[in-house]
Amino acid sequence: MPLFIKKKENENSRLGLYASADSRESIPKYKIPEEAQDMRTVYHLVHDELMLDGNSRMNLATFCQTWLDEYVHKLMDECLDKNMIDKDEYPQTAEIENRCVHILADLFNAPDSASTMGCSTTGSSEAAMLGGLALKWQWRKKRQKEGKSTDKPNLICGAVQVCWHKFARYFDVELREVGMEHGRYNLTPEKVLELADENTIGVVPTFGVTFTLMYEPVAEIAKALDKLQKEKGWDIPIHVDGASGAFISPFVTPDLVWDFRIPRVKSINASGHKYGLSPLGVGWVIWREKEDLPEELIFRVDYLGGDMPTFALNFSRPGGQIVAQYYNLLRHGREGYTKLQQSCLDHAHYIAEAIGKLGHFDILYNGQGGLPGACWTLKPGDHGFTLYDISDKIRSRGWQIASYPLTGAANDIVVQRVLIRHGFSRDMADMLIQDYTRCVKYFEENPVRKPLTQQESGGFHH
Repeated sequence: MPLFIKKKENENSRLGLYASADSRESIPKYKIPEEAQDMRTVYHLVHDELMLDGNSRMNLATFCQTWLDEYVHKLMDECLDKNMIDKDEYPQTAEIENRCVHILADLFNAPDSASTMGCSTTGSSEAAMLGGLALKWQWRKKRQKEGKSTDKPNLICGAVQVCWHKFARYFDVELREVGMEHGRYNLTPEKVLELADENTIGVVPTFGVTFTLMYEPVAEIAKALDKLQKEKGWDIPIHVDGASGAFISPFVTPDLVWDFRIPRVKSINASGHKYGLSPLGVGWVIWREKEDLPEELIFRVDYLGGDMPTFALNFSRPGGQIVAQYYNLLRHGREGYTKLQQSCLDHAHYIAEAIGKLGHFDILYNGQGGLPGACWTLKPGDHGFTLYDISDKIRSRGWQIASYPLTGAANDIVVQRVLIRHGFSRDMADMLIQDYTRCVKYFEENPVRKPLTQQESGGFHH
């Protein structure tokens, strides 16, 4: 062992961690240090910095899973050194990924779940892009066969997550996004028919809209496209962005038809690290049938000793999240997922009812018929505070709650949203409601702005 390292370790042991030389000076932030550091000291210094992050369990703005049981932690540790892309070296990890694909295909009611295609991804955004690429390739092949132009592809969607904007820009597709309107917050069949043409590569309903947590009407949109095909001959497929809802509806509303029971639905993306209950980051994309994934998107790589088919955008990544997903599917089963997701929905509805009773808020979504969460906006009038003020104030108690404007013509509506995930209890719901009520009472007694007089406001209250 080099003398200077041994000297530092002896000093740390003799003086204690926070009296050592490493702790008495600022740690390097933008340049690598010249000398090696004691591992225990460096660990604690980094650990201490991370205390300034928010408590992920109290982050009600994120869809991502923040509570993981001890066996997930153990499996993740055991897979830290496994590169899931090296299927020849880690064949059982590859087999587990394959099993997850077919389990999810069956969960989404694929006609022949044992033979369909799909893969894991780093998250639902990558999965969505793969689904979009398949739509573009299939449309282009059909147009080329018919001798028609392929230079103006477009994709129709509602208020989507930013990954679809990335897809459109990166892969040169016009995104025909239907913005929200007052009283209409979802993509509707009527809006789809207004925008569809022969260059439409697909329609993307979101099964759990990020802004409002509501499901978009997949079956109704499919019926409208069936009618359009009869009238104009345009066979427009559907890709369902089921980032969150794909792990909710199969368990709590199994009779709701949104998946591969609809022949026009060709692919579905889902996020394992959201309501799939797995650690960051793992997503899934599943195609209805093998033929729905163009062969041109599959690369066959002779890498490290074996033929390896791959069609993900990323290459090297750890296998632990995939193994953890398989563990969760086995561990919870239909019974466990149903009880866990229903519990989250019940907590969300409980919170929505309590917020509604405070008098200042209109509940936009109450935790029923969509994702486990709630969404509300301020009633018309001057309350002496905004939703942003509430978000800022309640953070002093550790809660992180999102406030943001809606899209399109409804962007004058600011909403506040909470998401409820596995690991959230009724006691936590009660604590949240108590803290939220205290915040509202504080602003009632100490308004951020004095209410305008009738004359100052021009004859009405804002």
